[in-house]
Amino acid sequence: MALHFSSAEFARRRHALLAAMARERLDAAFLFQQESMFWLSGYDTFGFCFFQCLVVKADGTMALLTRSADLRQAQHTSNLSDIRIWKDGRDANPARDLLELARNMGLAGKRIGVEFESYGLVAANGRKLEAAFSGIAELVDASLLVTRLRAVKSVEEIVHVRRAASLSDAADKAALDLIRAGADEGEILAAQHNAIFSGGGDYPGNEFIIGSGRDALLCRYKSGRRKLEPDDQITLEFAGADRHYHAAIMRTVVIGKPRPLHLHYHEAAKDALLACEAALKPGNTAGDVFAAHARSFDAHGLSGHRLNACGYSLGAKFTPSWMDWPMFYEGNDWVLEPGMVMFAHMILMDSESETAMCLGRTYLVGEDGAEALNLPDLHLALR
Repeated sequence: MALHFSSAEFARRRHALLAAMARERLDAAFLFQQESMFWLSGYDTFGFCFFQCLVVKADGTMALLTRSADLRQAQHTSNLSDIRIWKDGRDANPARDLLELARNMGLAGKRIGVEFESYGLVAANGRKLEAAFSGIAELVDASLLVTRLRAVKSVEEIVHVRRAASLSDAADKAALDLIRAGADEGEILAAQHNAIFSGGGDYPGNEFIIGSGRDALLCRYKSGRRKLEPDDQITLEFAGADRHYHAAIMRTVVIGKPRPLHLHYHEAAKDALLACEAALKPGNTAGDVFAAHARSFDAHGLSGHRLNACGYSLGAKFTPSWMDWPMFYEGNDWVLEPGMVMFAHMILMDSESETAMCLGRTYLVGEDGAEALNLPDLHLALR
């Protein structure tokens, strides 16, 4: 088996989940999030784009229902021994196969927590699931059950987080080495991915953001490439990934002579990032971090250019996004704890002047505060 963690680590995770299930009075959990399956068993696949479910009983018994294409994937990458297959076909309904499995596991009439908030359980299959179990068992939403447990990283997990951070710094250097007037965005992207893959890293949970000129104001990837002009700006958001654990960086680089707004906005972004860093300590909430971000930008007179969120948790994530919970937004009462890995991004987008400035890095929350894991130099990058 290609497991990335010790047997003791997997046992710790299983014990934590069973304790959480007991607090919620759950007789079983239906896990549809690929992140939950990976965390609990090591199962590593992108086959979650189809129906698959890891059933966990209150006594610790586990069984995976998946497709034939993922049988060997589960055998090779996980510690699971009970793997059931639902058959592809014109009239296939894997929710009925899951019902049969649940009955075999003695779950009829029981209270079952379901990860309804999951990329692996699309609405159509969710309806089939509820229809199949109607009158058979009580299904309750348990979407955050494992997510809350995953938010605090163990010593073994932090090893991979630090490796991911090192890979992100390598990707940052690879990009900066190429950014200049006339450089092609495609070459910059290729260099970043090469740095990560040649360093033993993984595919990220989503595309890297790269945009120059007016596209530097975008917070998402878009297709199409351009070459950098003598006076230009380019925004990059990317992550190193090791065993699916992510560490992200975000920055705007100025090519040629910076505009006065670039200098002003960078100073504001740096101040806001450091304010968030100071707020990243145990006992504070995710909302407290956002409030620090908002106060700092507002003090610079930039409330109209900032976003309504300024970061989120990172961990072992799968497509389509490396973003995890909790997120930094107004009023979020999720309490920060030691062992949480958080990405704080300060984003300023001035559409009127078409000026962008972004600055972000990844932190590990410790007993006394936050440790920056990457991007040690916060100066404005000029090329």
